Amino acid sequence: MAEEFEATAGRLDAVVADRLSLTRADAQRAIAAGRVRVDGELRPKSHRLAGGERVSVDLAGMGDLPSEGPPVEVRYRDPSLLVVSKPGGLPTHPTAGRPTGTLVNRLIGMGLPLSTAGGPLRPGIVHRLDAGTSGLLIVASTDEAHQALSAMFRRHEVDRRYLALVRGAVTHDRFAVDAPLGRVGSRIRVRAVTGREAETLLEVRERFDRATLLEAAPRTGRTHQIRVHLSAVSHPVLGDRTYGGGGDDARRLGLSRPFLHSWRLAFEHPITGERIEREDPLPPDLAEALRRVGGEG
Repeated sequence: MAEEFEATAGRLDAVVADRLSLTRADAQRAIAAGRVRVDGELRPKSHRLAGGERVSVDLAGMGDLPSEGPPVEVRYRDPSLLVVSKPGGLPTHPTAGRPTGTLVNRLIGMGLPLSTAGGPLRPGIVHRLDAGTSGLLIVASTDEAHQALSAMFRRHEVDRRYLALVRGAVTHDRFAVDAPLGRVGSRIRVRAVTGREAETLLEVRERFDRATLLEAAPRTGRTHQIRVHLSAVSHPVLGDRTYGGGGDDARRLGLSRPFLHSWRLAFEHPITGERIEREDPLPPDLAEALRRVGGEG
């Protein structure tokens, strides 16, 4: 079944990659295979979208996704949905060029029912975490729940809280970063004119000599949003080599990935109306990094 969406402005391959969480190469392969149409017409990968066009992408026929282990921890489950703890370093879902080694493969290996509304490469996936980010993720078990959860995310009705250890001393105890984001090549950048609206609320949880532990609450859900916003205010997430958080201080803490953890989720159940609130402790690698930074000085 083809997935349809309203286009934002930009190159066709970049827009398809961003909207469907594909790599640029996978989006280009789908376009070359005639699987992407713009207002019903085939267009080249470099076609410039003005915004507002109807884009249809058919990824059917990719084959069954392999089931893999080990299982992931489940923090909540009922017939409609579950909340799982994604390990750091694990991509959320497969792509056309990488059908294995993801959270979805592990969920399939656990024999869990997964919605089909997100397409063949994203069963159950309503939202995603970057591969390097650990923590809580909502997974839909039915298409009814998937569609209702997707609408809740669009209306910003899911309260998501992350813990981020960032470089340097943050000046304010509470602040917000409101900066539109857009893709530039393989990275996301602040794009004041052409970017999509993005806002992150931030609060200091603990201060150290050369780092600050923040709680981040993204109001929107753009790709790499927290990481890019923190880099833009000169406090990159430690361990995040893509956006300026690598270097000696990250290595001293033993960080091989960004110190970013989805520690709390709260939302109204889309089917029953029950209030669901779950928390996830820091995994061992981030807990050890926090212990180390507390011992510096």
